Amino acid sequence: MSGIGPPITAVTSAVYTFPTPEPEADGTLQWDATTAVTVMLKAGGHTGLGWTYSSSAAATVIHDTLADVVRDRDAYDITRGWAAMHRACRNLGTKGLVMQAISAVDMAWWDLKARLLNLPISALLGQCRSEVPIYGSGGFTTLSEAQLEEQVGWWQSVGCTAMKIKIGQAWGTRITRDLARVGELRKYAGDEVHLMVDANGGYSTGQARRVGAALDDLGVVWFEEPVSSDDTAGLATVRTALRCDVAAGEYAADLYDVRALLPTVDCLQLDATRCGGYTGWLRGAALAQSQNLQVSAHCAPSLHACVAAAVPNLRHVEWFVDHARLEPLLVDGLPQVRGGALHPDTSTPGHGMSIRPEAEQWCTG
Repeated sequence: MSGIGPPITAVTSAVYTFPTPEPEADGTLQWDATTAVTVMLKAGGHTGLGWTYSSSAAATVIHDTLADVVRDRDAYDITRGWAAMHRACRNLGTKGLVMQAISAVDMAWWDLKARLLNLPISALLGQCRSEVPIYGSGGFTTLSEAQLEEQVGWWQSVGCTAMKIKIGQAWGTRITRDLARVGELRKYAGDEVHLMVDANGGYSTGQARRVGAALDDLGVVWFEEPVSSDDTAGLATVRTALRCDVAAGEYAADLYDVRALLPTVDCLQLDATRCGGYTGWLRGAALAQSQNLQVSAHCAPSLHACVAAAVPNLRHVEWFVDHARLEPLLVDGLPQVRGGALHPDTSTPGHGMSIRPEAEQWCTG
């Protein structure tokens, strides 16, 4: 295909699986490993890198469906390429795992374009801030009080002024422990830290209202997914009843999902590894801004640093403990974390990250 940029000559993917230090859980799910699916695009002597946190099946989608769509396309023409990928996946469905695969390719494409233009990706996207605030996130329901104290200490060491733990344990059947753990977070975090909780959709609407009233009394400022994010009516009911902000959106795959959530939340979460890469993330953030809402980037902090720096309505980026541990094992060139913020690389073309040679030991496909 002809164009003003060089053609994309290669599309490759790989799968890396990183065991967690011990089994972990939130209110509704347990896991013992995290899988990263990477994508590399080559054009004009340069390589762009993107990844998503998904299943190895996402790599199959990239290999079997997306690679032929992307190969030979103009490396500068991301918008047309994104639409072509989306159309090619019509019969597979364009949400969930398929959108995660598209997301990884999109971020690799933006990185490739920035490298070809010899620009930091933050400059290419339109940087409007030099640092991106983060909040500490983890606090799994499986942690002991001592382990939670250790995580809080880690968050404090990088300057986090907001911290989030998981509640809704065992599908909302351990409310007494949920609230006790919020008290533990306050004890170790101190009075000046903004307290945040995430129920991962573990409560019913009635439970969420009652728990939320207690959270209001405890000074919690953020109640994430008090009910399933698919239950927009339930989210709206909880939001109306509480003082703390209600947040959701990490599973949004497209603008239809975003549009449905906007009337139900105080802050929209967006995940570039799930919502269509940087292209989808920027579109979702613009839609939120049209309703005077802030956005918060869900997980994948290193990937989000540059795109989060490009929107005026950003609240923060989630510095999720699993990904904060994993990303230094997967890639070199991570954005610096200090003073409670990520600092996007403004001196290196692209996002500045590349797969570490040592990551080969975790490669599973």
